[in-house]
Amino acid sequence: MSSIPADLKYSAEHEWIAEAQTEGVVRIGITDFAQDALGEVVYVEHPEVGTTVAAGDVVGEVESTKSVSDIYAPVSGEVTAVNENLDEEPQAINADPYGAGWLFEVKLAADSGFEALLSAEQYSAHAA
Repeated sequence: MSSIPADLKYSAEHEWIAEAQTEGVVRIGITDFAQDALGEVVYVEHPEVGTTVAAGDVVGEVESTKSVSDIYAPVSGEVTAVNENLDEEPQAINADPYGAGWLFEVKLAADSGFEALLSAEQYSAHAA
């Protein structure tokens, strides 16, 4: 079974969401389940810093040796940072999806949709 940390929130599209160090900012990545299904990640296209995103928007893609998958914004807000290390080391998503393999950060909008995200227990049932 895939790792599903209890302290994170999740989207039905297999992204995880963690509150970052800065208040009102969340860090987003793809789950262990998603990286396992993708296989070896070889390229990541992330959103541009400063872009306003709405929950459910396609904001980038992850390419693996098996397929290309869209990355969805699980919340609404403004992209404040992207993990530029993935440009050189996209395989960090496979090695450490909840750490070094994070994708981008978003400063939450007032109506971000954060409260509608799944708990670890709910995501576990969804991903089963």
